[in-house]
Parts: sequence; structure tokens; C-alpha cells
Amino acid sequence: MSNMLDTDQKALEINLNEQIYGTFAEIGAGQEVARIFFKVGAAAGTIAKTMSAYDKTYSDEIYGVETSGRYVCESRVEKMLDHEYGLLTKRLSKIRPQSTFFVFADTVATLNFSRTIQGNGWLGIRFQLKPDGPSNDIILHVRMLDNTTSQQQSAVGILGVNLLYGIYAYTHDPEKMICSLVDEIRGRVHIDMVRLSGPDFDLDNRLLAYWLVKHDLAPITMFNAMGETMHASNFLYKKNIMVVRSNFRPITVVTENLIQNGFEQFCEECEAKSGEDAFIFTEMMPAQKGEEAKNDEKDFIERADMLSLLGHSVIVSNCREHERLVDYLSEFKFKKLGIAMGAKKVQKLILEKYEKYFETSLLLGFGKLFRNKVVLYVYPAQPTSEDKLLTSQNIETPPDMKFLYQHLLHNGRIVDIRKFRKEILHIFTKTALKKLRKGEEGWEQLVPKAVANYIKEKKALGYKGN
Repeated sequence: MSNMLDTDQKALEINLNEQIYGTFAEIGAGQEVARIFFKVGAAAGTIAKTMSAYDKTYSDEIYGVETSGRYVCESRVEKMLDHEYGLLTKRLSKIRPQSTFFVFADTVATLNFSRTIQGNGWLGIRFQLKPDGPSNDIILHVRMLDNTTSQQQSAVGILGVNLLYGIYAYTHDPEKMICSLVDEIRGRVHIDMVRLSGPDFDLDNRLLAYWLVKHDLAPITMFNAMGETMHASNFLYKKNIMVVRSNFRPITVVTENLIQNGFEQFCEECEAKSGEDAFIFTEMMPAQKGEEAKNDEKDFIERADMLSLLGHSVIVSNCREHERLVDYLSEFKFKKLGIAMGAKKVQKLILEKYEKYFETSLLLGFGKLFRNKVVLYVYPAQPTSEDKLLTSQNIETPPDMKFLYQHLLHNGRIVDIRKFRKEILHIFTKTALKKLRKGEEGWEQLVPKAVANYIKEKKALGYKGN
């Protein structure tokens, strides 16, 4: 299969492949993918069946009822794949023994008339790579960014073709497959979750989350401590969320103490239980410069491994500005969002916001960050025993934003993490990284024990010791 093809050429190339044969099942507003394959001609060589269950009652009769009451969700696509693939193989596997079967399924809601729904969908394919071979699954979530329903429908159609073409054309180059998803629709969609599984793919799905952000297909992706990619709509809707932002190169005992005590305080203040209505994420960004950027996939996986060892879920983000993170998570109508960081970083954040907005509107600049029940949780800093303990109460601010900062303090938008270990406040990530790379004695005490063992075993983060 060639590289530079437009949407119609991709669909035609699939249609002309005598082995690839299967079903298209589309519900909701996603009625566009099969249409493209019919339009380009030779569809009889590819399409065994098309299914379009637009009415919810029909959909429930065919695929079952969703306990959540939602139809645009991951579990719906999984039910569709199960049902249709079972029928396809049962009816055609003996008749077409040389075919590689697939089922394409999508459930989509486009922009509605009142614009209360912005447009999103779930797409999935169950597919074989060889006749009578095992099946594999790829499932993704897409957010549509176009301003009209017809444009969003068109984007879904192109995305579906790109997805089906990509799984066959780029089987041995999954990163290229991910990038090809937005051929002809870059900037019109965000793809913020992809999961690829099956015996034909030995792939760490965390790399899929990383590639989506690295190649600007999405501003944010996420995966849990088991390394499973996931989408926020499945569990964060109207929940309490805390995010800890750091490079975690490595995670130190200070950062782990911040996470534990900060989240404990957050749950108490929200009157919420961890894992039920309160969730915490560590946020990482792809490296931008230096040695880490040259080996960023390895660096990324090592940092992710260390966070997983400590039981932490991860947000992968290119949101350099905190308000972009707030924008994304606001889509899920969180009850409260806590952003936890050290006092030095808070001081830097305040100064950056001041310098950016002091000539226009400080209220506007800080309002973008502190809207919708966003609270900044501050872990104290004390580089040396001679230094004064730095907390939210004594952070230096420019004189003409003194009253704005006091307003944020008074209204509980900036709060201190009350519990902390004063004896470890002198430990900083950069210091720990330098010491472990040089193999200096005592570096292990700067990081959690499980992290130290991992670094030594895997020679992670540039460690060259014994």
C-alpha cells in the first residue's frame, strides 16, 4: 500500500484488496464511513453488511441496554464489535476461508441544534491480519472541533477511512498509523484515547497515549497505574480531581509526600473517597529540549514505570499553561479541581501570569486559571535550614497584585498542604537526578525505595552505577 493517498484513494485501495472483507455498523450521527466506501466503487469486494441503528430502541434490541444510559460510550462500541464480529465469522468463515475479516463500529453524537453537545464519538475495529487468524481490537475516542454538523459528520467519515486503512497499511509502524488518523482532518478533531490490543500486537499502549500528544492529535491523554489507556468520560464526569504537575525525573520522596498528603487533604475537604468520587493524576509532558528529548520515548516509559510502581495514574499533556489543562478537564464538569505543586513553582507561576497579563487584565488572566472551583494546593519549600519556610502565606508577589493574591488566599483558591516532612524539604528533583547519574553515595535516600530499585535494575534516567 502506498503512502500519500487521499481519503477516496484509501477507501478504493481497501475495496480492491480481495482479502479484506467485513461489516460496517454505525449508530447515532456516525453514518458516514460506509458511504465513502460505497461512493468510490468496488464496495462489493469489501462490504459484507452495513448496519445503521439510529433509533435507540432498535439499538437496544440489537446490542443490549447500556447501564449508564449513554449511547456514545466505549462499552457501546465494544458490544457492537462483539455482536457483529460473532455474526460475521459464524456466517462467512467457511464460505470465505481466504478472507481477513473485520468489523468497523462507531457511535457518534455531532453538534446539536442548540449547541449543548459539542460533538464526540467512539470508533472501533475488530480485525484479522491473516485468514483464519486471531482477532485484534483498536478503539479510539474523538472530539470534533468543526462548527457545523455536516462538517463534523464529514470528519468522522474521513477518520473512519483513515483508521481502517491504517491498521492494514501501517501494521508494523503503529506510530505512523497514529499520525495518519488525521490525514486531511488535522485541526478538525482531537483524538484523545486509543487502545490497541490483540495477539498480533506486542505494543505498550502508553506509547499510543504519548504519540497522540507528541504529534499534536490531542492536548491530553491518560492511562492508569496498570498502563491501560483510558478516557476521562468513563470515570471523571462530575468527580473531584487532583493533578500533580512535575517532570518526575525522578519522583523524589518530597514529591511522593506532596502527593500523599495533598490528596488526603483534598479528599477531606471534598468529603470524597479516593477511587469513588475523587481521583488523583500525575501529569507528565514530553521532553522539549536537551538529552531527554533525543531519547524521549525511553525517558517517558521510565518515568511512567516509576509512577506506576507507586500506584499513580498519569496524564500526558502538552498544556504548558495550566489554564489549558483546566479547559480540557472542564469538559467533564468536575466538582472540584485541585492542582498541587511546590511553593517555588507557585511563586514562579504567579510571576509568569503577572508578566503576561499586567498590561491587559490581571483579573482576566487569573480568572482563566481559578474558574470553576479550581484550587491551588501549595507544598512548602525550604532549600536550606537557614532559609525561611516558604508557604502560600509569604510568597512574594508584585506590589500591584497584592490585593488580588490576598483575595485568592482569603477565598480558599490557594491553600497550603498542611502535613509535610520538614526534614526532606531540601531535596530537589534536579539534585537527585545529578546525584544518581554520577552514582554519588546516598542518592537512593532521595527517592522512594521502589523507585531506587527500579533505577538501578533498569539503568534508568542515565544511571550508570553498579
